Amino acid sequence: MQQSSDIALTQLVEGNPVATIVIDANHRVTHWNRACAALTGVPAAEMIGRSEQWRAFYDSARPLLADLVVDGVAEAAIDHYYHGKFSRSALGEDSYEAEDFFPAFGDGGRWLFFTAAALRNAKGEVVGAIETLQDVTERWRAESALRNKEVYLAQIVDGSPVPTMVIGAQHRVTHWNRACEALTGMLAKDVIGTDDHWKSFYGTKRPLLADLIIDQTGEKSIDRLYHGRFRASSLIPGAYEAEDFFPHVGEGGRWLFFTAAPLRNAEGEVIGAIETLQDVSGRRRAEEALRDSEERYRLLSQTDSLTGLYNSRHLQEQLPAEIGRVRRYARPLALLVLDCDRFKSVNDRYGHLGGDRVLQNLAHSITQCLRSSDVAFRYGGEEFVVMLPETDAPSALAIAERLRLLFGSLKTVAPSGEAVQCTVSIGVAVCRPEDEEWSLIRRADEACYRAKQGGRNRVVLADSGS
Repeated sequence: MQQSSDIALTQLVEGNPVATIVIDANHRVTHWNRACAALTGVPAAEMIGRSEQWRAFYDSARPLLADLVVDGVAEAAIDHYYHGKFSRSALGEDSYEAEDFFPAFGDGGRWLFFTAAALRNAKGEVVGAIETLQDVTERWRAESALRNKEVYLAQIVDGSPVPTMVIGAQHRVTHWNRACEALTGMLAKDVIGTDDHWKSFYGTKRPLLADLIIDQTGEKSIDRLYHGRFRASSLIPGAYEAEDFFPHVGEGGRWLFFTAAPLRNAEGEVIGAIETLQDVSGRRRAEEALRDSEERYRLLSQTDSLTGLYNSRHLQEQLPAEIGRVRRYARPLALLVLDCDRFKSVNDRYGHLGGDRVLQNLAHSITQCLRSSDVAFRYGGEEFVVMLPETDAPSALAIAERLRLLFGSLKTVAPSGEAVQCTVSIGVAVCRPEDEEWSLIRRADEACYRAKQGGRNRVVLADSGS
């Protein structure tokens, strides 16, 4: 019966495609199968019946894992030979597995994964041990190549002058380069491995563009957070770019241009995302300064420098549009032409500085009487025009009368210290369907002339006969 059992074990071991060694309680080799001979280059005939199995693996005598199992040594002894490379096997109490590099094997050495388990008799006594060995060199090379690739990628990301971060499928940071540290003030060691990257950009937790790409939430979700400030990338499918202001970045906030793109595995599945950020605050400030400058230039080109009212050029631009609105919608429009009475004598007596102060006071009076829809212009010299949309004749006369009384009550202090009190004559014209800008101004101007001819300091309605 024992002989039959031995034959069965021999057949089982020999037929196993995995390299297998069996030793007895005295550490003598009882089985050394063909797969083991092929792996080690040592034939079974040189090993069976001997306890020098170490020669196939090491340059000097030392126990194999199976030898340590036969001796029933403590894990501390196993650790002495396989420090950091072994673990207890889940297959049995007396089983261990390890992985190590054997430089003498093959061309350039081999990585082997090996397991050893105790063999027991019917009484439970250890009568030997079986060890299996598998060549895992190709797996190690692939893993090493992957590690090298990851190190290479990390060096590329870290060496990039563009702030860059990478997050995995679970939204945890895997890369946070030095440029990103400089931009955000957060060190890589404090953020890598966490999902706290939002803290560098926002006061409360919310997803970054890279998070939205990982979740593949679609443009609606992106639009909800970056409405009007993002667009799909024209370079990378599934990538987006945006520009926004981040009040929590840097001192006083920063404008950032940022792009986020998916990272995919060989099957095309999204396994992470990379986001780059560029500080464009300088460009934005320059653009804002340019816009402010253009706005100032536009206002200067439309504004009279002495009074602050719009100039005659702007009147020529605005009045045709208002007359067009009157024709389209049949809405009323009135025009006032004002002329400061006896202004030449003011200039002669108080000088041009005194005259300028009187004109400034008149402009101030006009502004005080304007409604939000009304627009005033310095038409030339001491003459002013006020455009009154949505205003009929009675309303226009009431506004003109209020303006006349207000200015007549004001006193202007001349450079000499004397008080100057002036009046104004006002002509009022209501736009007719056939009016052009020149005809409307002419009728209001003629009404102003009649006001002067009638004694000054009065309001006259065009075509009224008074």
